[in-house]
Amino acid sequence: MEIACQVDKKLPQLTIGRDCLTFRVWCSLKEKENVKESGRVPDVLTGLKRVDELDSKRGSSLDFEQKLGDDIGSSEVGFDWNWPPWKNIPQRYKLIGTTSLAFVICNMDKVNLSVAIIPMSHQFGWNASMAGLVQSSFFWGYALSQLPGGWLAKIFGGRKVLKFGVLTWSVATALLPFLAGYMPGLMLSRVLVGIGEGVSPSAATDLIARSIPLEERSRAVAFVFGGLSVGSVIGLLLAPPLIQNFGWASVFYIFGFLGLAWYLGFQYLEEGQASHAAKPASRPQSIHMEKSSSNYSLAELGGSLKDVPWKAFFQTPAVWAMIYAHFCGSWGHYTCLSWLPSYFSEELSLNLTEAAWVSILPPLASVFVNSFAAQLADNLIANGVETTTVRKICQTIAFLSPALCMTLSSVDLGLPPWEIVGILTGGLALSSFALSGLYCTHQDMSPEYASILLGITNTVGAIPGIVGVALTGYLLDTTHSWSISLFAPSIFFYLTGTIVWLAFASSKPQNFSNTD
Repeated sequence: MEIACQVDKKLPQLTIGRDCLTFRVWCSLKEKENVKESGRVPDVLTGLKRVDELDSKRGSSLDFEQKLGDDIGSSEVGFDWNWPPWKNIPQRYKLIGTTSLAFVICNMDKVNLSVAIIPMSHQFGWNASMAGLVQSSFFWGYALSQLPGGWLAKIFGGRKVLKFGVLTWSVATALLPFLAGYMPGLMLSRVLVGIGEGVSPSAATDLIARSIPLEERSRAVAFVFGGLSVGSVIGLLLAPPLIQNFGWASVFYIFGFLGLAWYLGFQYLEEGQASHAAKPASRPQSIHMEKSSSNYSLAELGGSLKDVPWKAFFQTPAVWAMIYAHFCGSWGHYTCLSWLPSYFSEELSLNLTEAAWVSILPPLASVFVNSFAAQLADNLIANGVETTTVRKICQTIAFLSPALCMTLSSVDLGLPPWEIVGILTGGLALSSFALSGLYCTHQDMSPEYASILLGITNTVGAIPGIVGVALTGYLLDTTHSWSISLFAPSIFFYLTGTIVWLAFASSKPQNFSNTD
């Protein structure tokens, strides 16, 4: 509808509100009555609102404008522009984006100590055993928080648990320099980092399971958990220059501050969502409905824990397939994450700078593989391929690719060092197909209990971080062979994990019921 306005003497006025940009255009009373009589203009149009529906608390400027309107026999209409630009982005995409950013910061805080431990050991006189103890303390908190994190995400919703996790690990990271000279305090800070990061995967899984439809799930999981690879790359790139120019403590201060900034930004996002939802013309809420934490008593929380069908979980072969697959994948991941820099330096005779840069290649390549694998998986499902078949294909690629590349690296083929680096990088990058395999299966099987299922499998998956890393060092001291200590156990678990996964894995929705 075309509305003619007299604006020869009055210029349109621009008012910037909290959520919108509002243009005021003066119109004659006759023209306003014509608009009303047409009966075809609703009270609120897309991008056009009546001024009397705008904020009534605009103060003296609004009163002055109204007075002018009364004096000249005119009124006004306002044009409502959406601001900020991402205001109309679907809520589920906002949640996925901010969650992925949290995981970027997560791995930045995970790898910072692996770089800072070198100058810290020199300053405090730590030997290798003490340095290893400090680094392993993270995995104690990580392992212990998996099941509680899954249960809390089930009760309170993944969004609240994720905020708690980021706040916990960020504060603990920022406080580490103050506790570094006191060994119990230092280890406690790393345990807290492990707890904060340990509850986050289950929180993200709950968020994805309740917010993302099946045909978008692989891409959502890849985008969120792919943030871990990006965080590893950024952390390994930023930590050395920061330490060199500002000292090792600067890494923990800066990375901890980033987490706190994320927390405040996420709070603002939630407040914006709440205020938008309160408006009469707001869009429907996201399908992800969070639980209200204020309505739970301790007795109700205890009852909710008993209501979880634990027995049904462990009576399901597909759950055991996920548990064993998670253990096998984590063994290869954590041992390589901890020992590949040493392998590159000692076995391939690369200097420390080269070894550090080469260590970035696998997570960097994983970023690109994630996107391809997720798109492939979602397209196959959208085209009618059975979900279980897609998950089995993806996880098989994730297991057999690194197993083959590790086998080639273990055999003396006379290859130059950089070709071996390329082979290992390719194999470890292809292991990220697991994000479209194992890591989607929890949600496929049961969106309601996805966070708890991931808590179960991730608890077992954290064991290689405690046992496997130490065992690799012991085997290396005993055999002096990288093939036996690092590659042989990983190859074994990759192969057996493939067999178990193909035999028992399933993405069919399970009707878990408490059979206790």
